[in-house]
Amino acid sequence: MAEPESTIINTDVKQKDPSEALVIAVTTRAIFNLEEEHKLYLEKGKEEYTRYQQANQDKPLPPGTAFAFIQAVQHVNEKILESNPAEKDLFDILVLSNNSPESSVRIVNSAKHYGLEISKFCFVSDKDSTQYLKSHGVKLFLSADRIDVCNALRRGVSAALVFQQEVQAPSTPLRVVFDGDAVLFSNETDQVFQEQGLEGAVQYEQAMEAVPMGEGPLKAFAVHLGKIRKKFSQEKSPIRTYLVTARSGQDMGIRAIKTLREWGLAIDEAFFMGGAPKGPILAQIQPHIFFDDGLHNIQGAQDVGVPSAWVPSCC
Repeated sequence: MAEPESTIINTDVKQKDPSEALVIAVTTRAIFNLEEEHKLYLEKGKEEYTRYQQANQDKPLPPGTAFAFIQAVQHVNEKILESNPAEKDLFDILVLSNNSPESSVRIVNSAKHYGLEISKFCFVSDKDSTQYLKSHGVKLFLSADRIDVCNALRRGVSAALVFQQEVQAPSTPLRVVFDGDAVLFSNETDQVFQEQGLEGAVQYEQAMEAVPMGEGPLKAFAVHLGKIRKKFSQEKSPIRTYLVTARSGQDMGIRAIKTLREWGLAIDEAFFMGGAPKGPILAQIQPHIFFDDGLHNIQGAQDVGVPSAWVPSCC
């Protein structure tokens, strides 16, 4: 497959082996706040947008929703290399953008300004940039464009839609929160719930307790994240992972725990909310990113300042 129109290799950053690294691709609007510029693009067109970006190429863009997540990922790499300088199982970050190469300088300069260790910048003019995800070995794709996210999910890549919001950068360690059904797990139980209600879903879970759930769209990313997590002891780990699910622990928690065990996926903390709002517990965890398929849960997270990424199940 052909490379994007313009791929800029960041020679200031150690290049990773994509066959071994956990490759995360972010769009420019996910990692930086480009809302003003995007509005200009929609209202005035590509040429005016390009002129504006060129005129402001030395003005750093403000951080976006995924910015703190990428910084925390970078910190994990530092900790891994401190203990083993030859380690290849690292996080590898690349930026994918539908911007033209002519407007790319400001993006590259902004990343350098903040000291972000981005290996590659891929600029694709007026094309579906997700066609390049698999060729780069991408395991997680974060975008502010729903069509891009749906395209990535259809291609079998873990992906989520980030909503632009003001984010207070939390401290390390890297904290990642996953929802269960339709995110880590398949949506099989959600479908039973829609058709038969809560009682039917509980009966289904009890009958299927010994059978692991199907894989959800973020399972592959979570498993690789867990693999990196296992390089450290519980006390010294720069990664903490959480399951925050609407499931009730008493009636529907056992199968979830057994499925995680079957996958070899260790979760640091699990919260079975029984349908209660997730906002308060997320405010306490203060994750760098929270993945959920429910827009009401995303809104609740945003209300408490938690960077959120929606995993659409209705593409």
